[in-house]
Amino acid sequence: MKKETYENYNKIANDILYYIYTHIDLDISLDELSSNLKVSKYHMHRIFKSIFSTNIYKTIKSIRLQKAANLLIINANTTISQIAKSCGYSSLSSFINAFKKEFSMTPSKWRDNGYKEYSKRLLKNEFKYSNITQFSNLSYEIVNLDKIKAYYIRHKGYDSLTKEVWQKLKLFTISNNIKEFKSIALYHDNPAIKPLKECAYVAAIATKKDIKESKLPFFYISSGVYAKFDIKGEKGDDIRLIHYIYHHFLPKHGFETTPKPSFAIYHKNHFLEEKVDLSYYVSITF
Repeated sequence: MKKETYENYNKIANDILYYIYTHIDLDISLDELSSNLKVSKYHMHRIFKSIFSTNIYKTIKSIRLQKAANLLIINANTTISQIAKSCGYSSLSSFINAFKKEFSMTPSKWRDNGYKEYSKRLLKNEFKYSNITQFSNLSYEIVNLDKIKAYYIRHKGYDSLTKEVWQKLKLFTISNNIKEFKSIALYHDNPAIKPLKECAYVAAIATKKDIKESKLPFFYISSGVYAKFDIKGEKGDDIRLIHYIYHHFLPKHGFETTPKPSFAIYHKNHFLEEKVDLSYYVSITF
């Protein structure tokens, strides 16, 4: 595939994903989307599959159910019917059936602390222990961020192969003589409610240097208001922190998340240096 074609495909795929995230509460029209992008529906599906290795319909379903799972925890005073509607479901029964198929329990059981057992099992499967109470006294800061330009590589899963992605990005910084940069991980999926091997993970290098002949595509991490958490610790503490934020911090403080993906800025890249030292940002509203 030619460089120009690859860059164009990446832009179209990212535009599709952005559209899905920002219209997830609506009956998403793929006809309207293809018209907006000036690409036929056939090519739109083909391009999306080539970049993300999954189809558009599965992505819409996954994002809707993850959003619903989060809202059931955070918005205690919102009815299940209202949450179903806000996630794009036209009927309560279709939402309940889809939710039960995805999480092996009804939305009401999930809300009644079922999510804690579900996430605890996920965490135990990934790491040797599942303690997240270590973050109970962790301080946070509300920050307003400008958009961040970053060159990136997509990877499915949060596993040993992720190190290879960061090795490629290390080569990218050396080859382009990039002295000042930030290593950023973008989370399109919530690892608190989705197995790590299935999570979409984006490794990125943010730099103010303009790379004229970059082999990597770039995107912009959205500007906006975020809650920022700084942690230092052992391998796995980053995922435990995310579990804590979604299951304890957000419900306790009454914050809601937005469709913008959360991300982490690595001060030390634990895929290359073992120790966790990062700032984690989650987009919030009140």
